[in-house]
Amino acid sequence: MRTFLDRLYSASLMLSAVAFACIALLVLAQILGRLTDRFARWIGAAPPGFTVPSLAEIGGFLFLSAVFMGLAGTLTAGGHVRVTLLTRKLPDGPARWTSTLVSLGATGIAVFATWSSAIQAWDSWAFGSVSYGMVKVPLWLPQGFMTLGLALLTVAVIDAAITQFKGGIPPHLQAEADREAGH
Repeated sequence: MRTFLDRLYSASLMLSAVAFACIALLVLAQILGRLTDRFARWIGAAPPGFTVPSLAEIGGFLFLSAVFMGLAGTLTAGGHVRVTLLTRKLPDGPARWTSTLVSLGATGIAVFATWSSAIQAWDSWAFGSVSYGMVKVPLWLPQGFMTLGLALLTVAVIDAAITQFKGGIPPHLQAEADREAGH
């Protein structure tokens, strides 16, 4: 199960990276289009007028997808900001139980966020909601990626809570320990 979850978190990070790469490619295409127009004007030719329609909107949707798809993988890599002032001062037993309770609280929040996001995506799909830009993007698409990212985060915090409850070291704490040890 550990291997499956680790691969799942890695896959979510890869999807996040792909979304960021798509943003970069779209912006690059827009820049090249503008440079081509300038060059055409410079040599006295008619500019081709290449643009990426709805670039800002599509870029925003890709950014939302990248951020939410990266949540679970970033958590397991120990990349989220966490406040450990209390747990570092507690003995091991109480620190473990405190961390487990925090993970359970985070699970509750993540479940609520996933549920709310899923309802919003479902409504957008049911009502055929689309974006306002030149390119009509069905809103359930970015909302679906947001929901998927939140669902994966929910799995990751449940994974951390179960691992801590069983006496193990959850992935995010192991990653932090490895970083502190210089690995």
